[in-house]
Amino acid sequence: MKSTPFTQKHIALGAKMAAFAGYNMPISYSGINDEHATVRNNAGVFDVSHMGEFMLKGAGALDLIQRVTTNDASKLTNGKAQYSCLTNTTGGIVDDLIVYCIEENNVYMLVVNASNIEKDWNWIQQFNTAGVEMHNISEKTCLLAIQGPNASKILQPLTNQDILNLKYYTFAKGTFAGVDNVLISATGYTGAGGIEIYFEDANGAADKIWDAIFEIGAPQGLKPIGLGARDTLRLEMGYCLYGNDIDDTTSPLEGGLGWITKLTKETSFTAKEILEKQKAEGIQRKLIGFEMVDRGIPRHDYVIKDEAGNVIGKVTSGTQAPSLNKAIGLGYVQLAHSAIGSDIYIDIRNTPVKAKIVKFPFA
Repeated sequence: MKSTPFTQKHIALGAKMAAFAGYNMPISYSGINDEHATVRNNAGVFDVSHMGEFMLKGAGALDLIQRVTTNDASKLTNGKAQYSCLTNTTGGIVDDLIVYCIEENNVYMLVVNASNIEKDWNWIQQFNTAGVEMHNISEKTCLLAIQGPNASKILQPLTNQDILNLKYYTFAKGTFAGVDNVLISATGYTGAGGIEIYFEDANGAADKIWDAIFEIGAPQGLKPIGLGARDTLRLEMGYCLYGNDIDDTTSPLEGGLGWITKLTKETSFTAKEILEKQKAEGIQRKLIGFEMVDRGIPRHDYVIKDEAGNVIGKVTSGTQAPSLNKAIGLGYVQLAHSAIGSDIYIDIRNTPVKAKIVKFPFA
């Protein structure tokens, strides 16, 4: 297993460790419910250095991004970021990602899922017909997500950038904890607010930043958070997890990502015609959110049925939601069965357990 620059710190703090995307990652420290509440109500620190980062540079960088992603990156100006996805030739999702505009029309950073780094790199590279300079900086880039309503307030003394007023999906570069050239981004995967910081682990930068964050943050209740709470937090918001809720077989329109699928942008992208046809003719299935009415926790791949016992779909994610004290899930169902308020039944150990379709976010 690979390690991040923070792996030994997680172990020293007593984290429960497990393999994730080929890395030895912390799953929990004090317990998922406690960590979840810490982020929702105060602030917590996630080590997500396993994520992938690609730099695209040169005159053709924007055009390349436009041809492989669904969103319209031409709308990005310096210091802005955008959620998007890569689509394959059959209309499925290669990956979801964030595009950062470092220098308009010329320099961009793409942040991709850890398990898809090689896959995404190869996919984008095959469309790089204009000699765009591509650099995979994943191995040398650290990423910490400091999330929660008090995150920016706690961390403001550590940086020369005004992070208290950093707007959602914008970023700034500056000094953080005495380390230069840190990219500070108002993004995250929790729905609780906060920032993410990207930096290179040179001259002990990782230790310096981690120690500074906890020196200032621990007295204010800031805690390290594992990937277990990251999953419950994103699920309460209805955020998709690649490999569970979206994958190579699900289209952005089916997965509720029509808002990042800009079919009107000038540059044609992979699968645009397929998605235009889907939009015109209508999709056959849809990603829905549901909460359990009767007792039971839905899990990935559990079958979803209607009241008559007919199979209408399957669960993609499920958990006991700490903020709600009830079980929730995501899943794909036939469009005719996707209306908000509809009753569905989750097949849990061969028993149909009642659930209700609800709106996102859950929390």
